[in-house]
Amino acid sequence: MSVPTTTPSPADDAADGGQQVLEEAAFETMRTDAVLAGRAMSSGQFLAGLIANAELETVGRPDRLARDLWPDVDPAVVQAIWDRALAVGLHAGRRSASPGLFRDELARVQGALSEAGFHAMAGLVSRSRRLVAPVHPADGEAGRGH
Repeated sequence: MSVPTTTPSPADDAADGGQQVLEEAAFETMRTDAVLAGRAMSSGQFLAGLIANAELETVGRPDRLARDLWPDVDPAVVQAIWDRALAVGLHAGRRSASPGLFRDELARVQGALSEAGFHAMAGLVSRSRRLVAPVHPADGEAGRGH
């Protein structure tokens, strides 16, 4: 008795090829996801080290770190405050490294604060903008009588 053999039809080949394309695309998505997640985790560990460094540097001695725990405050409230303060601190830190690059942002934020009636905060942003990101004469202001 002979075993029947079948020859794949062109439609079967196309279906198999289509399935292979889908599998390759799914694998590429998983690979990309894993690589990017690994990068994020590595960067997160780097930032965690900088945060730990900052925690000690801002309190002065390891025995003073316990005051950062606030045991009498709801832990969810402490976490919410921590998250907000960290976001604000990182944002300000990036701006302080190269304030001249953010002159337009500082001006925009100053205007938004002023329009909202937050004049004291607008004044703070204005002062910082003038001190660390002065307008260059080539940007439209006449300098030294030229």
